[in-house]
Amino acid sequence: VQLQASGGGSVQAGGSLRLSCAASGRTFSNYAMGWFRQAPGKEREFVAAISGSGGSRYYADSAKDRFTISRDNAKNAVYLHMNSLKPEDTAVYYCAAQSRFLPVKERVYDYWGQGTQVTVSS
Repeated sequence: VQLQASGGGSVQAGGSLRLSCAASGRTFSNYAMGWFRQAPGKEREFVAAISGSGGSRYYADSAKDRFTISRDNAKNAVYLHMNSLKPEDTAVYYCAAQSRFLPVKERVYDYWGQGTQVTVSS
């Protein structure tokens, strides 16, 4: 599976962004998808995940109530809608795919996109 993340940019605090991740190569609905992020000087951390069917979603505490993960299996795409952005959301955001559904465990994700930068200014 090849993954291509896009949609990052610079916004002010309180603003919104929608990240997209386009997948190709294999049957997209067979894969759970996740979003991770890595801020400068910090380890990569889990943000959100969605099962292959889209019926199950899981969020990090930092993302609950502000971020929404969704997917469109017909378009081979997964999205991360981010609202009420804060400066601490500044990071490179990565999409990833796994054949199971262990949302938080980074090491079980088999495929990774290249990352897209999100910068939130105060």
